[in-house]
Amino acid sequence: MASTTREKFVSFINNRWLVFVAAMWIQSCAGIGYLFGSISPVIKSSLNYNQKELARLGVAKDLGDSVGFLAGTLSEILPLWAALLVGAVQNLVGYGWVWLIVTGRAPILPLWAMCVLIFVGNNGETYFNTGSLVSGVHNFPKSRGPVVGILKGFAGLGGAILSQIYTMVHSPDPASLIFMVAVGPAVVVVCLMFFIRPVGGHRQLRPTDGVSFTFIYGVCLLLAAYLMTVMLIQDLAVISHNIITVFTIVLFVILVVPILVPIVTSFFIDSSPTDTVEEPLIPKRENQEPGLQTPDLILSEVEDEKPKDVDLLPASERHKRIAQLQSRLMQAAAEGAVRVNRRRGPHRGEDFTLTQALVKADFWLIFFSLLLGSGSGLTVIDNLGQMSQSLGYDNTHVFVSMISIWNFLGRIGGGYFSELIVRDYAYPRPVAIAVAQVVMSVGHVFFAFGWPGAMYIGTLLIGLGYGAHWAIVPATASELFGLKKFGALYNFLTLANPAGSLVFSGVIASTIYDREAERQAHGSVFNPDDAHKCEGSICYFLTSLIMSGFCILACVLSMILVRRTKPVYTHLYGKTRT
Repeated sequence: MASTTREKFVSFINNRWLVFVAAMWIQSCAGIGYLFGSISPVIKSSLNYNQKELARLGVAKDLGDSVGFLAGTLSEILPLWAALLVGAVQNLVGYGWVWLIVTGRAPILPLWAMCVLIFVGNNGETYFNTGSLVSGVHNFPKSRGPVVGILKGFAGLGGAILSQIYTMVHSPDPASLIFMVAVGPAVVVVCLMFFIRPVGGHRQLRPTDGVSFTFIYGVCLLLAAYLMTVMLIQDLAVISHNIITVFTIVLFVILVVPILVPIVTSFFIDSSPTDTVEEPLIPKRENQEPGLQTPDLILSEVEDEKPKDVDLLPASERHKRIAQLQSRLMQAAAEGAVRVNRRRGPHRGEDFTLTQALVKADFWLIFFSLLLGSGSGLTVIDNLGQMSQSLGYDNTHVFVSMISIWNFLGRIGGGYFSELIVRDYAYPRPVAIAVAQVVMSVGHVFFAFGWPGAMYIGTLLIGLGYGAHWAIVPATASELFGLKKFGALYNFLTLANPAGSLVFSGVIASTIYDREAERQAHGSVFNPDDAHKCEGSICYFLTSLIMSGFCILACVLSMILVRRTKPVYTHLYGKTRT
């Protein structure tokens, strides 16, 4: 009996679902950058910054969130727990120092030094993201869409969770939110970092996995609905601090519920080898006969020689034609009639290094589509505090929480629906990115005209579309360029975020805002001294229209990628429909 209990406990510790749940909790602290819209007004007023100076801090934050080369490198050299520890230290030091400066406990530093601190603090997120996603895609290689969507979704929800905790703390000092951003994630990561690791998930596929994912999705939807309800209640009604405390306790209970999955699958369901099937990291080649010694070389020739219309045939006919072509090439190669050329590099769907991926047009289509789409969404997130104030709203925390929730649902939904597209129809996953970018384009139009309810509808559409990018793009990159160097590939693609923010927020949005604020200050007889504050929809009218146009251009790039990658997805997923 004791040995059985011990075996079940060992099974629990090595359960990939336990790793996944721990990664979800860490990711719920990996979205601290989304709170910049809440902490930026405090920094702006305490240090007397104008909007352009504040935008530079926003760009530094985005750079910190996206420059993950060091995180990607360390995740390949060090154990994942060590990389996570580095991220926790960076988060604590960077934001902790900012808190000391804002509260007057440390001397004020020049703007460039403040940018460095924000960069260092937010760069901790890259370690959290890399550790969680690398362990996730390795432990669940055949469920990349749902896994990436859920993990990135919790990162997007982090802002709403920390905002709710801040509301419960009920501190009269607005700078205490910066303290929470500095200390909270570091404590959580240090407590959970030893759980984050690959555990041989490709040999753990069980019949219960479908039910487990359904349960996790249910918890995610419950969490989003609960947070939305609580947020609206707190915004529309005056409630006591005791009720807010109860709301927060229930929030923690919902966050803990997913631990039931590894507990049930380890202690209450038979986990004998007969219940598991192998889940390979890389799909097996179609029609590969045992005993062939040069399958990669022959299949490379098949890829080059097969007619273009083969991929458009029904699955059974396509398999038959490819098998016939492969057989002829094998025979001809054996007789010396043809010489099999060695490939110069991997084909789509195989493992690429970052250097090999950088010379591929598909990789750059993903990058620039992400730059235009997510960059325009990040512009809204970074300026949400000023956007809501310009339209006459006082409580900016509400919209920060709202966009976090919609961001969360966008990531969950993006992962789920893009998985349906590839599994049920063998259609390229990037088509889901194109849909998300059209949705974001409409959201920017609402912000531009400032219609009644524009803040609510705009945060809904922008949050859903922006979040979907970060569920779909990593899964797409892993499918087209493999899992072996996924950490490096993912962290390079995240550079699209600060690149977009640097131009869209740091130049376009801030310049237009300051110009309108200065114009209003000169024309006002009531408050001519406040040259840094703009009021009305005019503040972001032109910026939002420009962002809408960028989203349409991003959609065009995504559809070009769809057209180019149809054969890849037919090869990877077409056989599952036969």
